[in-house]
Amino acid sequence: MKHPTPDELLAGILARDPRYTMEAYAFVRAGLDFTVRRLEKPRHVSGQELLAGIRESAIEEFGPMAKTVLNGWGINRTEDVGEIVFNMVESGLLGKTKEDSRADFANGYDFDEAFRKPFKPAVSRS
Repeated sequence: MKHPTPDELLAGILARDPRYTMEAYAFVRAGLDFTVRRLEKPRHVSGQELLAGIRESAIEEFGPMAKTVLNGWGINRTEDVGEIVFNMVESGLLGKTKEDSRADFANGYDFDEAFRKPFKPAVSRS
């Protein structure tokens, strides 16, 4: 029996859950790689570590357009990242530990605060 390719697995995810685009899945996967590369030595990362890495990666890659780009892919809050991660886990594209859960991504950060505030001009008090 032939094993499905990553592209076939992703196509199955997109058919079952159309909330997120293919780009959203690719970005979360790239965000995971970005996060692991920043570690002293490779290891499993927590949901909160992944959220921090995704935030940093999005700001680095998209600058002030980060929130707009992510929203365009269906990623509007940190819980969406968790949904994407667990869709990939359930299809076999990512692994998890028994301690990992969708709840790890709940209330990670406010998207306006995380992606807009770094680019707002400082208010001067003259």
